[in-house]
Amino acid sequence: MRRTRRLRLCVAGAVAASALFAAPATAQATQPKDAQLTDLVNPFIGTENEGNTYPGAAVPFGMVQFSPDTGHNTGYDYSQNHIRGFSLVHLSGVGCGLGGDLPVLPTTGDVTQTDYARYAAEFSHDDETASPGYYRVGLKTGIEAELTATERTGVQRYTFPATDKANVLLNAAQSLHTRVAAKVEVLDNRTVRTAITGRGFCQDTNPYTVYTVTRFDRPFTAYGTWDGSTVTAGSKAGAGGAYVRFDTTKDRTVEATTALSYVDAHGAAVNLRAEGGRSFDAVRDRARQAWEDRLDDVRVQGGDDSLRRTFYSSLYRSFLAPNIGSDADGRYTGWDQRIHRTDGFTYYQNWSLWDTYRTQSQLLSLLAPREARDMAISVIRISEESGWLPKWGYGTVETNIMTGDPVTPFLTNAYQQGLLKDYEDRAYRALKRNADGVPPADSPAVGREANKEYIADGFAPYVKGRPHVKPGDSDYDHGASATLEYALSDAMLARMARDLGHDADAARYAARSQSYRNIFDPSTGFFRARDASGAFTGPADPAQSEGFHEGTSWQYQWLVPQDLPGMVGLIGGEQAANARLDSFFAYDQLLADPAKTAREVWVNGPYDYYNADKYNPQNEPDLIAPYTYLSTGEPWKTTDVVHAALTLFTDAPTGMTGNDDLGTMSAWNVLSSIGVFPVQPGYDTWGLSTPVFDRVDLTLDRRYYPRGALTVTALGTSATDRYIQSARTDGAAYDRTYLTTGDLRTLRSLAFTVGPHPSEWGTSPGAAPPALK
Repeated sequence: MRRTRRLRLCVAGAVAASALFAAPATAQATQPKDAQLTDLVNPFIGTENEGNTYPGAAVPFGMVQFSPDTGHNTGYDYSQNHIRGFSLVHLSGVGCGLGGDLPVLPTTGDVTQTDYARYAAEFSHDDETASPGYYRVGLKTGIEAELTATERTGVQRYTFPATDKANVLLNAAQSLHTRVAAKVEVLDNRTVRTAITGRGFCQDTNPYTVYTVTRFDRPFTAYGTWDGSTVTAGSKAGAGGAYVRFDTTKDRTVEATTALSYVDAHGAAVNLRAEGGRSFDAVRDRARQAWEDRLDDVRVQGGDDSLRRTFYSSLYRSFLAPNIGSDADGRYTGWDQRIHRTDGFTYYQNWSLWDTYRTQSQLLSLLAPREARDMAISVIRISEESGWLPKWGYGTVETNIMTGDPVTPFLTNAYQQGLLKDYEDRAYRALKRNADGVPPADSPAVGREANKEYIADGFAPYVKGRPHVKPGDSDYDHGASATLEYALSDAMLARMARDLGHDADAARYAARSQSYRNIFDPSTGFFRARDASGAFTGPADPAQSEGFHEGTSWQYQWLVPQDLPGMVGLIGGEQAANARLDSFFAYDQLLADPAKTAREVWVNGPYDYYNADKYNPQNEPDLIAPYTYLSTGEPWKTTDVVHAALTLFTDAPTGMTGNDDLGTMSAWNVLSSIGVFPVQPGYDTWGLSTPVFDRVDLTLDRRYYPRGALTVTALGTSATDRYIQSARTDGAAYDRTYLTTGDLRTLRSLAFTVGPHPSEWGTSPGAAPPALK
C-alpha cells in the first residue's frame, strides 16, 4: 500500500513533464543493412571542454593512436588552431598529460626551429576530417596530412606543394609526458629510429621507454638532426630530433610507416616487418573494416540521426583501450622491466581501473570477451611478474593514480563473466595477496595502502598531510572513500572465494564487506571520514565533507552496491532513501526540464568534484547512483534520471560529460542506452531501465554466450512513453529489475512494453537486485 501511494503521487508530475522531457529517442529511424556504421562515428566528440578524447587514427585496442597535438596537455583541444605534430601515443579521456611520443610534422623550406610550439602549423576545422581509423587535415602551409594505423604502426601520407625542400620533422625530444632521454638515429636514406624515455602521469612515475622505427616509401634527398636549438646537416650523436627532406617538384606525395615497441629497437623492427609494407590506402581500408566489424555487433533501430551518431561514437571510444602491449613476436616488457613472451594470449597495457571497473570492463566482457579475457590474463601476469596487482598502470609502469582497490572488481568481473577458465586459482592467489596485505617498500605499487588499519579497525583512516611514501595518490588522503571501495572489493572477492571452495576466506571477506557501516555517522545520517584515533573528522555538512576522492559524502553514499538494503536501512528505510535520492537528483526540477537540470544543476565543471550535494554525472563515483532506485521500490525513477543524463552526450566536440577515462563514460552511455547496466561491478548483476532505441540487436561470441545473440526491444520508446509497463524474456513475463550473466547466456530476447506513466513493474518483493551475502 505504501508503495502504491508513492506511485500515484509521482504520476501527475511525470505526466505534466512528459512533453518537456528531452529524451534522445524522439524519431523512428533504421540504419540500412548495407550502410556503414563507421559513417555514424564522430571522433571529434569530447575534444572540447575537457573530454580529452583524440580525433586521430587507431584500430580497436591498438598500440598506436596516431593523432594531432594542438598544445593541450592530453594532446588535442578543438578550440585551438595550430598543430604541433602528429604523435603516436594517446589515451582517450585521461585527465593528465601522457603519451604524445614522437610528434611528426611536415614543413617546407629551411628548418630553423626545433621547438614544436614555435614551428606548429595553423589549420582550420573546415579543412579537417576524421573517421574510425583515418584522420586528414589541410595545413595553412599548403600541405595535406593524412593518418591511418594498424595495431602496432602508424601510417602517414603527406601531399606537399611542388618544392625541393619538403621536410618531415621527427621530434623525439618533445612529448606530453616528462622526457627523461631521447635518441634519434638516421639508419639509411629511408629509415629513422628513435628511443624515447619518459615518466609521469599526474605525478612522477618510474621511467619507461618507447622505441620507434620509421620507414619512408622513397629515399630522402637530405637530412639533419638537432640537439636543443642547434640544427646540424647530417647525423649527430645524441640528437633529440631529425628532419628528412624530399624533392616534391614532380612526385608530391610522401608516405611513411612508423612502428612502435615497448620492448626494444628489435621489437619495433619486428612490428614494422609484420605490419608495414602496405600502401596508405590499403591500411586505411583495413582499419575502417576492423571498426566496421566491431561496431556491427550492435545494430540499433529507432532514434534520430544525432542519437545514433552519439551512440556509435560512444561504442567506438569504448573499444580504444586497453591497448596491445606485446610485439608481433609475442615479446613484451613486464612491470619487472624484464622481457617476457606471451603463450597463447595477447598482452595488454594501460589500466585506468578506478574508472573502467564500473562500466567499460563489463561492456568488453559482453561484446569483446576474447580480448577481455586476454586483458584479465595480462593483469594476472603483472602481479606474477612484478609482485603486485596494478592500480593505474601506464605502459610498463605503475602510476598509483586514484585510490581504493579497483583491480579486485575488475578481475572478479572477469571471473563472473566466465573469462578466467584455467586462470581461476592464479587470479585468486593474486587477489588474496592484494586484499590481505600491503606491497613491500621496494615495490612501486601502493595497493591497498591503508589495509593494515582497515583490517584491524574496520576503516581506512583519513590522515591529513601524511607524506606520500610512494609517487601517486594515497588512500590515507581519502580514507572514507577508500573504506567504501575496499568493502565493495571484499564483497566481490567473497563471492569468488565461495565459488572456489575457500569458505573461510569467503566468510572473512563477506564480514569485511560490511565495513562501510563503520564510517556511517548517525549524527549526520551520512558516511563520514574517521581519523587515526577513530573520531569522525572534517565538516559535518556532507556537501563539505573531507576524505572522499573526487566527491563528497552525498555522492559516495550510494557506493554500496554489495548491500543496498543495508545502506538503505542505515539512513532510515526506503521512504527516507527515496527522499534523499530525490533531493540528490533534484528530481522535481528534472521532471520539469531534464536537460536543463542535467546541465545547470548537476554539472559544475569537468574537475569540480567537491562542495556539492547533487549528482555528478561527469565522474565515476556517481555512475551507478541512478540505478539505486531499482532497490528502493521506485524503479521508474531510474529511467527518468538515466534519460536526463543521456542528454549530456551529443554529437558535437563538447558532447562528452567530463573526461572519458579510457572509455568509462562512453561505456556508461552505451549500456544505459541499451537499458542493461552493471549495477554490482565485480559481480554478474545487470540492472534494467528503458532503452532509448526501439530495438537493439547484439551479436555475441558463442564461446561465452551460446545463443550468439540477444535482442532488446522497447517499441515506441520516446520522450513521453519512457516508462516500463511490463517486460518479457523469451516471451515469458518478467518482473525483476535485473538480469544475471547466466540469464544473458540463455536468452534470445528481452522485450519491454513502455507507456506514458510509471507502473508497478519491478516493485514487487524480490524484484530488486539482491544484496551479496
